[in-house]
Amino acid sequence: MTVDRRTALKALAGVGAAAAAGSAVSVEARERRTAPPDAIGMLYDATLCIGCKTCVVACKEANGLPPDWDRDRLYDAPKDLSAVTKNIIKLYHEGDKLSYVKRQCMHCIDPGCVGACMIGALQKREHGVVTWDGDRCIGCRYCQIACPFEVPKFEWNTPIPHIVKCEMCKNRPGKPFQPACCDVCPRGAVIAGKYPDLLAEAHRRLAENPGRYEPKVYGEHDGGGTQVLYLSKAGIPFGSLGLPDLGEKPVPETAQKIQHGVYQGFIAPAVLYVILGAVIWRNRKSAAGEEAKP
Repeated sequence: MTVDRRTALKALAGVGAAAAAGSAVSVEARERRTAPPDAIGMLYDATLCIGCKTCVVACKEANGLPPDWDRDRLYDAPKDLSAVTKNIIKLYHEGDKLSYVKRQCMHCIDPGCVGACMIGALQKREHGVVTWDGDRCIGCRYCQIACPFEVPKFEWNTPIPHIVKCEMCKNRPGKPFQPACCDVCPRGAVIAGKYPDLLAEAHRRLAENPGRYEPKVYGEHDGGGTQVLYLSKAGIPFGSLGLPDLGEKPVPETAQKIQHGVYQGFIAPAVLYVILGAVIWRNRKSAAGEEAKP
């Protein structure tokens, strides 16, 4: 499908205005973001988790996800996050050190996936939860590249694929934004609540049991902060649990500074970027219309 003249001119006009506005702004200027006032989140305490995977089952039931199995495994036993698994329990084991860790979307305060999405399909919306809008997505998968936690997954086996990730059970019947995984944990290893309350609870546990934990709340500052917080067992660094050392700068802050520095004054690459996005979006809409026909 070709792009008509009107579409191209609109893209050029929009990018030109953005470039003109950007030329008056310092490449270094970018406001550091904070959690919204109504932010919710989760706190995972690795010292309490027994690896029962009840949370994995509850997540699948609440989100209508099919089992993750192959010919060698006749039961639902996901190995990692995937297009049918939004929440997973993994195991760290080295010598006499053992710990479980729960992995799902971190709902970053300044998300790399949102910064990379050119059409705005991924946004921080109600309660600061990072959600995906299928009507906007063009399937470029830049969100997968931008996420330092490797969370967003792509449906490869469907003609109209979705990006799959935890959205804090936003569509859970009768209990929107009440994560099912937190409701069923028999040990209270993962709890949900208001973000400031969870952060205060994490620090309370650290203060009352300093010998039990690594002396840090992961997600308080990492990568600009995340609304999913972690406590790890003493002697097991967060890196061993698969949580990357990101420093305190948000992922989009570094990426956008580089992009703005490279493209400042160069409109052509941005124009091409927008036009390609328009083409993919229109093709996706056409495919959806064809599939809907009887």
